[in-house]
Amino acid sequence: EGMALPQKIVFPPEKICMDWQQRQRPGAGLFNLGNTCYINVILQCLTYTPPLANYLLSYEHSRSCRQQGFCMMCTMEAHVRKVLCSPARAILPGAVLRDLKFIGEEFEYGRQENAYEFLRCTLSAMQRACLSGRRDLDVSSQETTIVHQIFGGFMKSRVTCLSCQAVVDSYKAFLDVSLDIRVRASSLTTVLEDCVAPKELDQKECFRCSKCKKKAAASKRVTVHHAPRVLTVCLERADQRSGTKISKFVEYPEYLDLRPYMSDTAGEPLFCSLYAIVVHSGDTCLEGHFLCYTKASNGLWYKMDDEFVDSCDIHTVLGQQAYLLFYAR
Repeated sequence: EGMALPQKIVFPPEKICMDWQQRQRPGAGLFNLGNTCYINVILQCLTYTPPLANYLLSYEHSRSCRQQGFCMMCTMEAHVRKVLCSPARAILPGAVLRDLKFIGEEFEYGRQENAYEFLRCTLSAMQRACLSGRRDLDVSSQETTIVHQIFGGFMKSRVTCLSCQAVVDSYKAFLDVSLDIRVRASSLTTVLEDCVAPKELDQKECFRCSKCKKKAAASKRVTVHHAPRVLTVCLERADQRSGTKISKFVEYPEYLDLRPYMSDTAGEPLFCSLYAIVVHSGDTCLEGHFLCYTKASNGLWYKMDDEFVDSCDIHTVLGQQAYLLFYAR
């Protein structure tokens, strides 16, 4: 379909298990060492991502890892095992804090940082670990690691010439979706509908049509071409112009059908269910506190606020001013 096929599959998708292999009560909370709540929420959300946890608990990575020094996959493997198997009420994510500069050089220990940026840097560090020692891979093959097989999808961008209706398609891999909630944003579904609606390109983005052989007015439509197994959504709460926090409530469902936002809208419904959210409390984006709500392997929801892990219900989860949403197919 115009997409480059990988020459090599790094991690076979059929080995991914979306359901928990072990069912148990939630694991340990995470101590906050002073402004480390942004780290704690992401570690907890990743720990309760079933296909990732299943893989990390299998020891498959560390058994074959040849990486010298820091390896984010080995770090995550040890962390997830420690959280889920520790009898302690709370643990210290010591290895992650120690190697913070390897995860993202912009992170300063002791300074409040952004949880979304930490998530992106953590997934990038895990991706680098999966590709360690594999210098020969083409870009499409690099997008078949366990990280991309779980979190990765593809967007399709279709530009249509409004003069002759010729189309140009392009595809781009993604690990998360960031959504602007400043405008028509009463709910996640309305924001997604807005994202996939065709938009006319303005004159600055002038499109040169290869069929008309001239610059022409054009429209662009972006759709989800290949849905990820785990969809991570960021509801952008920092107003880039004013720097203020956007505090509005955006409704989000427990079950989300991705089919209306796909390139092919005609197929079966493509449901995914909410399993974790990150919430930011505070008046501005540069200060305040992060906490999360996650669904443990026993199917029950828990509020995870640093070292405190308390049970809650789905109604509490759906009533939050969410910043990050995690959905699994």
